[in-house]
Amino acid sequence: MRAYYFDNVPGDQRLPHDSGSSVPLSTLKQLGVHYWNIPVSAGGEYDVKDVDAIAREREYKNRDVINVSKEGLGEAYEGKIKMFFEEHMHEDEEIRYILGGSGFFDVREHPTDKWIRIAMEPGDMIVLPAGIYHRFTLDEKNVIKALRLFKDEPKWTPYNRGESTDTNPIRHDYLHTVGVGA
Repeated sequence: MRAYYFDNVPGDQRLPHDSGSSVPLSTLKQLGVHYWNIPVSAGGEYDVKDVDAIAREREYKNRDVINVSKEGLGEAYEGKIKMFFEEHMHEDEEIRYILGGSGFFDVREHPTDKWIRIAMEPGDMIVLPAGIYHRFTLDEKNVIKALRLFKDEPKWTPYNRGESTDTNPIRHDYLHTVGVGA
């Protein structure tokens, strides 16, 4: 995992867009973002005990694997890629453990409102807190395979950033938790 400020230069969202300014893990922690590295072998094997321990600690009961690629999503690919890159939040945590491929999660820093880009590769596990504005995109390889974990049944309703989302109680709770807002 590598985190840095997004350069905001127009162009393909799948490019690194690296401003050259790194972001330390401590900054991500202040935003409520959690990170682990659990190595994945070239064959896609990983230590299930480590994933299970995190799942127990964070009360994740369900899991599945998603293949985000043209082959994995078929006709829905272009629409999903556009949807994933719209700035949004969820009312539940979003957890991804990268098993193959690579991509980027962008999260909003507060109070600056700058984008922080998080480059993810196999072995990287990330938890985005409920209420954080974020987006996702593949990189130029156009493929990522990720294990998704859920507290209950998957609820992946994206709430795109806007006036009504800014007043969402989950968003309000998130801002309070990170010390921005009441």
